[in-house]
Amino acid sequence: MASHALNGTNWQEWQDSWDRQQEWYLPDREERFRVMLDMTEALVGPAPRVLDLACGTGSISDRLLKRLPGATAVGVDRDPALLAIARGHFEGDARVQFVSADLSGADWVGALPGGKPFDAVLTATALHWMTTEPLRALYGQVAGVVREGGVFMNADHMPEESTPRVNAAVHLFEDARQERARTGGSLDWGGWWKALAADPALREVAEERFALFGNPAELQHGHDHNDEEFQSPAWHAATLREAGFAEARSVWASPTDALVLGLR
Repeated sequence: MASHALNGTNWQEWQDSWDRQQEWYLPDREERFRVMLDMTEALVGPAPRVLDLACGTGSISDRLLKRLPGATAVGVDRDPALLAIARGHFEGDARVQFVSADLSGADWVGALPGGKPFDAVLTATALHWMTTEPLRALYGQVAGVVREGGVFMNADHMPEESTPRVNAAVHLFEDARQERARTGGSLDWGGWWKALAADPALREVAEERFALFGNPAELQHGHDHNDEEFQSPAWHAATLREAGFAEARSVWASPTDALVLGLR
């Protein structure tokens, strides 16, 4: 990443702003994090070495290190703006480091430091931008970086297509909730990026990000993610088993999302 003058930036303020923007979409976001960390501690203990996959601003690492101070984390992402916030927020904390790499490529595993498998690989609300076959390939790569007895967890949008009437009612309910929040001043995805680009200290990394992925504030649907191919929790569990995980199942679910765990 290019060098940027970011001294004086209030990293905590941007972390908090990111959390509020994500909660506009996911009011149960903290609950899925809690279950994720419960399962991490239960299966690999209180001091795991964790890969924060598609880490963004480091939301999982932040909660991991507050809950389990003996843990260490490596965050990997491609978004230069979100990585700038993550690096700024965790500056001086030797327990966490961040790597810029493209998860859709074949060589991201080689960019990881340490040269040994992880106790846990954790990701949330991030891999839905991948369509089915690239995600299947990624799961195969993930299986190679988790130690025997280690875990992988993905919390994301995983709809159950067998209940279309339920899904339609939930969709209308969530649209109404989000509109009330927007009226109250909450930022959506596009609005958050617009605010970030308006910060003089972050404008350069924002432009770097827009050159890679586009500017969400200017895109037709207000986001830059896959919105056509979503896989069910059963697909995720079955695909993890095919990739080499000994056991896999959902350990948490909402009407629209799920947390799927794979045990090596």
